[in-house]
Amino acid sequence: MTEQELQALGFDLDTYGDFDGEWHYYSLQLASGFGFISNSNGQVGEDGQWYVEFFDSDPHIKFTEFEELQSLINLIKSRII
Repeated sequence: MTEQELQALGFDLDTYGDFDGEWHYYSLQLASGFGFISNSNGQVGEDGQWYVEFFDSDPHIKFTEFEELQSLINLIKSRII
């Protein structure tokens, strides 16, 4: 998954570190206490691919495919009341 795909899914850019924007990651909050978080730019491999996990879950559930994550997000959003 690319940064552009994360942005297309509505993920927000979050930064941390000593310098403004030194490190960044993406997050998407779907409901209170329920959302997704990406790996950080420092964890992106040589292939430039990003992944997403449920925030604060154990065990970790990782998504790497845009279409798969898009379908899941759409399904969850359609059930929020």
